[in-house]
Amino acid sequence: MNPRSRAFPFVLLILASACGRDLSHGMTLSSSAFTAGASIPKRQACDGGGLTPPLSWSGAPSGTRSFAVVVDDPDARGFTHWLLFNVPASTTSLTEGIKRATLPAGAAEGSNDFGTMGYGGPCPPLGTHRYSHRVYALDVPSLTLSPPTKERFEAAVKTHVLAVAELIGTYQR
Repeated sequence: MNPRSRAFPFVLLILASACGRDLSHGMTLSSSAFTAGASIPKRQACDGGGLTPPLSWSGAPSGTRSFAVVVDDPDARGFTHWLLFNVPASTTSLTEGIKRATLPAGAAEGSNDFGTMGYGGPCPPLGTHRYSHRVYALDVPSLTLSPPTKERFEAAVKTHVLAVAELIGTYQR
């Protein structure tokens, strides 16, 4: 895949925002670990505990049948840190340090760009990077992704996204 196309969802969010189009449709995403634009705690990073951040969302549109979460680094061509999908529509939060065994029933993790499944914390090689945390409200109850990669996810949800909420944090080693 062309490395530039990896950043497509983030670019789409920026362009939509610049054109006055709100893709959130009133849905919001927050974390008790950091606020928008603030530094992500070391415990969520690769050189700290590597824990998933606590995330909560609200305002999902009617017709939402599942959620997905994507965490990536737009400063590193959309480097994928986490892909979580098939999260039940009744779910509105994820706890810090959530593991595969404690994910909501039916939820599945995809591969990250570290070459493993699950979450890989912020790990910029140099300088401060931004980390985009996005929750997608989808109109389908589940996705079949084989293999479960961000690229397959993006292709599968093109016509199923009802709303996207984003929270950006920063991290510097």
